[in-house]
Amino acid sequence: MEINNPRTQAELRAVFEAYEAAFVANDIDTLDRFFLHEPTTIRYGVADMQLGMEQLRAYRQRVSPTGLARDLRETVITTYGGDLGIASTLFFRDRHPGKTGRQMQTWIRMADGWRIVAAHVSVIDDPA
Repeated sequence: MEINNPRTQAELRAVFEAYEAAFVANDIDTLDRFFLHEPTTIRYGVADMQLGMEQLRAYRQRVSPTGLARDLRETVITTYGGDLGIASTLFFRDRHPGKTGRQMQTWIRMADGWRIVAAHVSVIDDPA
């Protein structure tokens, strides 16, 4: 299995960046399209958890559209073969000084494009 094929990695990076743009804009319809529409799709949030697309859609409807902007750092896109990848990043928000956010997404390539099948978001005190 090839790890980090440059073309696959670039494709997934572009999709991840499009996801991030939709996230900070709170573009719910676009965000919905980035996730695999299956009951097996899972997202663990800072203080929440969604199992399946129905729960994820309901959660997105409740999220406040304000204060979503964040500064991403140390983003790592790792691909395994041509159809699986993981996006890992740290994020920081001015409204949360002294905190470091962490996000990981597992993406798979489906016939209609890359889709998130599992995501995890957490916030910790700055390690420094």
